[in-house]
Amino acid sequence: MQQLRSTAGAEVTEARVPDRLPAVLLSNPEMITACRTRDFAAVFRLLKLSGIYPSLIARACDMTPSRVGEVMAGKRKIEKIDLVERIADGLHIPGRMLGLASRAWEQEAAPAQPRRHAPAPAIQGQGLNAPIDPEFFVSHLRTVMPGHYRAANLLGSRHALDAVTRHVGLLDRLQQHAGGRVRDELLTIGARTAEFLGWLNQDLGDFDQALYWSDRAMEWAQESGDDVMAAYVLFRKSNQATAQRNAQKAVSLARAAQRSAGATHRIRALAAQQEAQGHALMSNPRFAQAKFDEAHELAAAPDDSHADDALDLAYCTPTYIEMQRANCLIDFGDPSTAVGMFESELRSLPPIYRNDQGVYLSRLARAYAVSGEPEQAAAAAGRALSIAIDTESARAMSELSAAGKALQRWHAVPEVATFTGRLTLMSTTPPLDR
Repeated sequence: MQQLRSTAGAEVTEARVPDRLPAVLLSNPEMITACRTRDFAAVFRLLKLSGIYPSLIARACDMTPSRVGEVMAGKRKIEKIDLVERIADGLHIPGRMLGLASRAWEQEAAPAQPRRHAPAPAIQGQGLNAPIDPEFFVSHLRTVMPGHYRAANLLGSRHALDAVTRHVGLLDRLQQHAGGRVRDELLTIGARTAEFLGWLNQDLGDFDQALYWSDRAMEWAQESGDDVMAAYVLFRKSNQATAQRNAQKAVSLARAAQRSAGATHRIRALAAQQEAQGHALMSNPRFAQAKFDEAHELAAAPDDSHADDALDLAYCTPTYIEMQRANCLIDFGDPSTAVGMFESELRSLPPIYRNDQGVYLSRLARAYAVSGEPEQAAAAAGRALSIAIDTESARAMSELSAAGKALQRWHAVPEVATFTGRLTLMSTTPPLDR
């Protein structure tokens, strides 16, 4: 921070870019790629997620706020080398990352040799050095994470993304300097937070980031000996494989999760239904139905181990299992049964799971379309689209795209035409910068 004098003589504080960007940001694969390709829309967005907002970027780079906004919206590209250099110097991005020579400030800011007994780590943010107690931060995260889960479920992943990204960055820096029991606690909560960050990115359609943070979660879980978390991450990676239609990988990872020493009843239920989805992708209904039955039984059974209480597994219910089964029944040639299951289970879905409701309504729409009921399909799809627009869920939009394709032969039906027009408009409209 820089101290300035107001006209009344009192000191005011002006925010500025920190002298050194966080290591977790500079090592982020997305940041590395964005810098290498000089994709400044992505660079500025990542800086914003780290707390360096557009107005601060504009001031640091001697640009107007409107021009920064145009770059972030993809309306303007930065190609002139003098402006690239100005951005590197103003934002303290190492020259090598942008294909430039090492900057003068990099030599001046070269870190001194570490002392044998280093002080407690400091967290940097917008120029502040604010020491933080690692144990207090762990306790704080355990308190606030349930709120992030609820925000993502009700309002969409975007509402939790910024805060959780910052949490993981702080955790990463703290654990690098901690030791003993404190480090184990940081790694344990870090694995859970990184896994959730992976899920948020997956829901928003960024699979590269989703896979990256799932891998970090697995690394931290194994390092801290957290077998429960390791089992859950295997399930999540199976889920990612299913979303990318890699059936063999989905099945093998789901089986690994079920074999894991840390798999609780609920994790085994989740992994079993994930294996079922993999079998469904391979057009093997008999194996898929058997695994869905197993998952339903596990989800319905009481689980008093409390080993996974720190995870957000409240969604693992018989309703969740049957929603996944119903989706597979569409492709197994039984869309009418799928319609009945979706309608029944949606009535019992808690309202907090609004983000998922958008996904399930999209699948219901496809089931109706395949069943030959275009009006009902369009009604369900319209409800789903309204939710998806609000939550920005890429999962829901992908399911709506599938429903739209199933409805193409009824394009002359007024309700269908209205829905497909809305879907086309939203698919071609660039997302708002947030």
